[in-house]
Amino acid sequence: MAEVEKTIEIAVLRYRPEKDTKPVSQTFEVPFTDDMSVLQGVQYIKDYLDGSLSFRWSCRMAICGSCGMMLNGEPKLACSTFLREYYPGTLQIEALKHFPIEKDLVIDASDFIDKLGSITPYIVPAEPRSVEQGEYLQTPAQKAQYDQFSACINCMLCYAACPQYGLSTNFTGPGILALLHRYNADSRDGARETRMEIVNSEEGVWGCTLVGYCSEVCPKEVDPAKAVNLNKVNSTMDYFLRFFASGKGAGK
Repeated sequence: MAEVEKTIEIAVLRYRPEKDTKPVSQTFEVPFTDDMSVLQGVQYIKDYLDGSLSFRWSCRMAICGSCGMMLNGEPKLACSTFLREYYPGTLQIEALKHFPIEKDLVIDASDFIDKLGSITPYIVPAEPRSVEQGEYLQTPAQKAQYDQFSACINCMLCYAACPQYGLSTNFTGPGILALLHRYNADSRDGARETRMEIVNSEEGVWGCTLVGYCSEVCPKEVDPAKAVNLNKVNSTMDYFLRFFASGKGAGK
């Protein structure tokens, strides 16, 4: 039996820099069935109602992280959220909070990308090995130390949820700090000292105010708030190690 088609009202916050001085809301009537995602609804608008609507998407499988949007005020992936969840009310769609808007639902992610590059987001071998020596081996327990934090898809939902990043974009932010911890916790990596300079800085973990909303909105259960807290522990340990190494801890 064919699914019953219904119609939902979708209000999109538009920003077209060539004509708008500020974002304006535009409402569309979109037919849908219960298996349609919000992304499919937005694609329907572009294909049949207004071809000028701009947004990002790629995989449609909650893997690429491209289609993050504010859905009724909550940061979510449009591809893994369904229109039926908002029916019969109006669905309000906006670009992710705390980022400059380039056009419509497309944000300028330059700040996030710059921060991502700053943490050396790859393994720097602690002990260089030749091909003849073989691969870098790791126990299941060692892998478990960072496994959860390696699931990040760089969707930036946690940044849209982070009140501290909203107040100051100087804050390194939850997703980047989680990824930083992923590499620092990897037994094969030797760049911890360099990354800890970011952790210990004024813009590092101590800028976090422990709201925890970043972990609630994460579609991959990375738990960036946990990573930030673990980094706070590591930062505190670094401080005391330097304190005692300088002789102050011995009363000198």
